[in-house]
Amino acid sequence: MNQLMLRRPRRNRKSPATRGHIRETRLSVENLVYPLFLIEGEKQKIEVPSMPDCYRWSTDMALGEIEDCLKLGIHSFILFPAIDEALKDKEATYGYEEGNRYCETIRTIKERFPEACVITDVAMDPYSSDGHDGYVEDGEILNDRTLPILAKMSVAQAQAGADILGPSDMMDGRVGYMRQALDKEGYTNVGIMSYTAKYASAFYGPFRDALDSAPKAGDKKTYQMDPANKLEALIEADLDVEEGADYIMVKPALPYLDVIHLLKENYSTPVAAYNVSGEYAMLKAACLNGWLEFEKVMPEMLLSIKRAGADVIITYFAKDFAQIQKIRP
Repeated sequence: MNQLMLRRPRRNRKSPATRGHIRETRLSVENLVYPLFLIEGEKQKIEVPSMPDCYRWSTDMALGEIEDCLKLGIHSFILFPAIDEALKDKEATYGYEEGNRYCETIRTIKERFPEACVITDVAMDPYSSDGHDGYVEDGEILNDRTLPILAKMSVAQAQAGADILGPSDMMDGRVGYMRQALDKEGYTNVGIMSYTAKYASAFYGPFRDALDSAPKAGDKKTYQMDPANKLEALIEADLDVEEGADYIMVKPALPYLDVIHLLKENYSTPVAAYNVSGEYAMLKAACLNGWLEFEKVMPEMLLSIKRAGADVIITYFAKDFAQIQKIRP
């Protein structure tokens, strides 16, 4: 036996108390944002086929879900609209039209639950007849033609009461353009959670099923980032921070933990990560098949994202995590 083994790391792992003393990463419900898919109608709660136990909600039913979440300690929600095809056009005008359902839902939520933090989605694709995040002309996504449209959406959502805007489009310069438009209208307290490093990922499929928002032609590779690139995220982050972003986001989360860590190490701006629909679907499928234990593996997944450096995690598991924490803190 080695008599000189003075350092034994296992001594600090011997009990729940000692493990708690040295725990480096702590994940709280306060770190989580719960996404909600919104649809037309009343009394609608429709399960997304590719996302078991995840639903599309009419406004009245979404209010009940938000109330349940608030009781569990979840205070932040990000909203995504499913829009009828008849309301879509080339310039996504319904996205900033006065009285559009999305903005009315934001207004209703803030009136009913002023303590809720409402985060929005700013992009053309839910409202565009082309299904792209930017304006399409002759098959090309026109960056600068898109910016005024995003600015109009931003102001409309701020007027409705949104706390934080989430530009998910990946157009160059959009954060600065939005910040200028918001400040000009007096919305200096409305934050921007920029999708800074949003990758052209294959993990978005179930999300597009939920909102029927896939591009009508082509793909999003000319504006979303190449999955092979990491250092390019620093370029995007530099621009977003300079232009006034209050949060910088990485999407997806699990395949890009290295990028989350990179941004956390290089910026004082809070880092958000989106635990996306495909990540949700594959974990759910494994658990429903009995291959993994949900109550153990789901918190571990979220903890890994927090450990990588995410201050904020957008996740469809937010309510599940909160319920488990309530039972077993």
